Amino acid sequence: MAASATPGSAPVEIEGRSLTLTNLDKVLYPAAGFTKAAVIDYYLRVAPVLLPHLHRRELTMVRWPDGVDGPSFFEKRVPPHAPDWVHRARSDPDLEQPVVDDLPTLIWVANLAALELHTRQSTADAPDAPTSLVLDLDPGAPAGVLDCAAVALALRGLLDGLGLTAAVKTSGGKGLHIGVPVRDATSEETKALARALGQLLQKRDPARVTVTMRKDLRRGKVFVDWSQNDRHKTTVAAYSLRANARPTVSTPVTWDEVADALAAGDADRLVFEAPAVLERVARLGDLYASNLVGGTPLPALGDR
Repeated sequence: MAASATPGSAPVEIEGRSLTLTNLDKVLYPAAGFTKAAVIDYYLRVAPVLLPHLHRRELTMVRWPDGVDGPSFFEKRVPPHAPDWVHRARSDPDLEQPVVDDLPTLIWVANLAALELHTRQSTADAPDAPTSLVLDLDPGAPAGVLDCAAVALALRGLLDGLGLTAAVKTSGGKGLHIGVPVRDATSEETKALARALGQLLQKRDPARVTVTMRKDLRRGKVFVDWSQNDRHKTTVAAYSLRANARPTVSTPVTWDEVADALAAGDADRLVFEAPAVLERVARLGDLYASNLVGGTPLPALGDR
């Protein structure tokens, strides 16, 4: 498929599924001249590492039909015009959502100008059993990604002490996400542990860390957003584009990269656009793959 080279609209066949790609020459990221064709091409090329993070999970799309400078909207329900081959799930009886389990569905989603792809921590067939605990580090200005890096490294130390594996990715903006694969847990348990970890860091470093949701109390601090573990909350998927001025990506990184960026005081080391992400994947593979495999039972909060 050569969608990136085709302006206007084009009928394509992907893995035996037919669809028409539209408005391919529309610029969705004006600051970068990044077109809808380039968005589709990125998702096509990153699919081998992205699809496992979407597999069996109900998708919430954030669509920007006129590009990042225009209005956007969240879409959870399967649109009425969706092809009949798009997989669907109803973990909530009154809400039928798409499940991106294959390349044709991913490209269909990208053609909707769904720049951002968000999923829950659980799969559609086991909505009450999260496969991951997430720690969403959200800086309040003037704090930034380097402050998040310091907090992330401290959290990694706590997680190591609990015998829990932690992977890290950028949010695609100024934050960081830590993913911890778990099993035999409920969302209430993952949420409670995430909050307890944040509270411990807040006690140790109150000038930098907070677990308080009120934005007016978060200025200059890193908010450890424990609430992202709620059953109905979603987090942007690894390798999803973000709707910033430029086509940044929620990018898995190594812990050494986090530490090196902090030591160098260089926030740009933790910002990656789509072309750089494709190069990284070709060279490094999926640095967030550990968040998909196995999982560890959570320790009781009183165990340590």
